[in-house]
Amino acid sequence: MSRPLQRMFTEVPPRYDLINSVITWGLDRWWRKKAAEECLSGKPKKMLDLCCGTGDLAIAICRLGEKGIRVVGIDYSPPMLELARKKALSLGDDEYVSFIHGDAASLPFPDASFDCVGISFAFRNLTYRNPLAGEHLTAVWRVLTAGGRYVIVETSQPNSGPIRRIFHCYLRWVARRVGSWLSGNKGAYNYLAESAANFYTANEVKSMLLAAGFREVLYQPLLFGAVGIHIAIK
Repeated sequence: MSRPLQRMFTEVPPRYDLINSVITWGLDRWWRKKAAEECLSGKPKKMLDLCCGTGDLAIAICRLGEKGIRVVGIDYSPPMLELARKKALSLGDDEYVSFIHGDAASLPFPDASFDCVGISFAFRNLTYRNPLAGEHLTAVWRVLTAGGRYVIVETSQPNSGPIRRIFHCYLRWVARRVGSWLSGNKGAYNYLAESAANFYTANEVKSMLLAAGFREVLYQPLLFGAVGIHIAIK
C-alpha cells in the first residue's frame, strides 16, 4: 500500500465494519464467505490473509476450514489489527488465527510459506495507481507454494454499460456520502468511490497477474460484475 493510503487506513475509526455493511447492504459478508470457500477449495494447511483489516476473511476461513488450518493475518494499520484480535478472541477463533503488523510490499515470511493467500477489498489499494503495485504482486508470488492460489475479492467493472453507470453513480452519490458521514473521514470515502469507479476490468487484472508470473487466472463475477473473485494460481 502506498504511504498516503497507509496513513488513511491507520486513521479509520471503529465504525469501519458497520460502514462496510451499510454501503454494501450487508452483501460484503456473503462476498467474503464466497472468497473464503475459494481459498479453502485447495485444502490449504497454512493461509495468509493479506491486508486483513479487522480480520473478517481470516476468521471466516478458520470457521469454514478443516480443524488444524493455520491462518495469519497481516496489515499495516495497528488499530485495524487490534480490532481483528479482539474479534477473534470474542468468537473463540484466536487459537487458529494470528495477526501481525507488516508491509504488503515486503512480506516478512520465507519463500513458499503459504498454500493460499487471500485478500478482501484491498487489492485495489495495492495496485490501482500505486507505484508499489509490482512489488506487492511479487511479494505474494514469492510466499506462495507451487500450485498455491491467490484469491482476490474486489470491486470490478460490469460489462453492461447501463449497470456500470448505475454502479458508478451509487459509489459517488451514495457510498461516498454515507461513508463520509458515518466515519467523519471524507478523504477515505472519496478515495473509495473514485478508485472503485475507475478500477481495472477483470481482463486487466488477469493480465496484471499473468505478467507477475502466475500461470493461470480464473474469474467469477458477482452482483452483475460490480464485484468479482479472481483466482490466480502459481
